[in-house]
Amino acid sequence: MNVVIIKYNAGNIQSVLFALERIGIQATVTDDADLIKNADKVIFPGVGEASTAMKYLKDRKLDELILSLTQPVLGICLGMQLLCKHSEENNTDCIGIFENVKVRKFNPAETHVKVPQIGWNTVYDLKSVLFSNITENSYCYFVHGYYAEASTDTIATTEYIKRYSSALQKNNFYGVQFHPEKSAVVGEQLLKNFLAL
Repeated sequence: MNVVIIKYNAGNIQSVLFALERIGIQATVTDDADLIKNADKVIFPGVGEASTAMKYLKDRKLDELILSLTQPVLGICLGMQLLCKHSEENNTDCIGIFENVKVRKFNPAETHVKVPQIGWNTVYDLKSVLFSNITENSYCYFVHGYYAEASTDTIATTEYIKRYSSALQKNNFYGVQFHPEKSAVVGEQLLKNFLAL
């Protein structure tokens, strides 16, 4: 299977590579348009800041390329947020796959909890084959200060300060706010499910 991880100026690619290796998959990290277009599966990870990530993607026309992909695509953390319409992080217009979803900043003043959310939290109301063999209220690992609103594209929900989308799906595009590569057996199962699509 030809799996490509999109290379751009956002961290965490190495841990995604290691997670794939643990389930027997050797992935290619690239920003080459032809390699991305011809992949069987595309993973769009990311830890970083929305506006600088979008600038990098736009400068290389990778935003347009991602929009055109027809194979299964998985956005992780910032990668999922960049698939949404807009992010409040530096008022950034994003790629817009999930055109009804805006990414908002957590407001810690609402509950006096820490932002960013760092650590384990549950995912529930699971609605996609992406969550096959994963039970309701499974724990996944999160690190984020911004969240995607709940919408008709929501396929998993989490609560931290408020209810939000911990996973999204539209057509061949999937996104998870948590880090499957750091979410132990649940994350491993999710990656296997994605690769089996």
